[in-house]
Amino acid sequence: MFRRDLLKSFGVAAAGGAGGLTLTQAQAEEAEPLSLGFGPYAAPWNPADAAIPGRQNVVPVSDDYFIPGRFEGKTVIVTGSARGMGEVAARRLAREGANVVGVDILEDLGASVVDKITAEGGNAVFLGGDIAEDSVCAEMVRLAVDTYGGLDGAINNAGVMDALFPDEPIDYVNQTDRVMARIDEAGDEYWDRVIKVNVYGTFYSLRHEIGQMIEQGRGGSIVNVACVAGIRGFGGTVPYVASKHAVQGLTKTAAIDAAAYGIRVNSVGMGTTVTPMFERAFQIIDQRRATGYADTGIGLYKSMSLLQYSDQAKRGSTSAEQVAIMLFLLSQEASNITGSTYNTDGGFTIF
Repeated sequence: MFRRDLLKSFGVAAAGGAGGLTLTQAQAEEAEPLSLGFGPYAAPWNPADAAIPGRQNVVPVSDDYFIPGRFEGKTVIVTGSARGMGEVAARRLAREGANVVGVDILEDLGASVVDKITAEGGNAVFLGGDIAEDSVCAEMVRLAVDTYGGLDGAINNAGVMDALFPDEPIDYVNQTDRVMARIDEAGDEYWDRVIKVNVYGTFYSLRHEIGQMIEQGRGGSIVNVACVAGIRGFGGTVPYVASKHAVQGLTKTAAIDAAAYGIRVNSVGMGTTVTPMFERAFQIIDQRRATGYADTGIGLYKSMSLLQYSDQAKRGSTSAEQVAIMLFLLSQEASNITGSTYNTDGGFTIF
């Protein structure tokens, strides 16, 4: 009986024949967990109720936190190092003693991150380029070897959600072939760019990084940045979801291929994180709705993680929270972990 009542409360029409469910955008928005009521089949508490005894938010790790000396003398590549999680990873690695090789298509911002690192007494160099090009991935490894004598680790963080240049203004009506859309509307340029950066770029990076580590004969550790989109499906983001599933497969296969050489390969399955890329993705979706296009389907059923839903300010995860797990997996502390994905998603996939 509950299932029938629940569907009725959503205003859902059960289709005949093969069966199916249809929700309008308004109905889907009404179906957010807070509208379900609070009984034995719904949320056990109301996260919006500030009067709950003992209510506490999870406090994020400090942006300034680091472990001195953990990567002393190690050389680590960070792709997508110009901003967001890549910048946070590069700067924290340097504070923990690593020699950092940053790589990004945003050359001015990438160079400024290196300036920040060296101003703090750290060691870093920068390569401007697009990891969707194999030659750039080969060059970043050569730069690590030529500058610091080898390569010990990598965080393959660079990725895209659309085919716009990172700082390109959003003009949805004139960019429909390059941004998020339902699968029947998705453009070739949108598909090609996301797959090229996220899949080919990760493959090219792994190929050259692991090749160098095998040649050196001293092991190594690599962390790929995946996403909950590599575990679940999300409407309106077909190349991104496909690409992040591919990153999971690349992680597992690379871990098997590299294990005999003392090289570990893992990934993080991040959820919504406060970064420029995610902020722009939501801006694109808002413009799509404002211009009268049908909704992409993103977030129709669930858009928040467990921790975000429970937080009084509904905060997403921070770059520092994501990087903390990346660096753990990269470090010797994770010596028995390879081929794994750590879901740094605030409980999204279990909620």
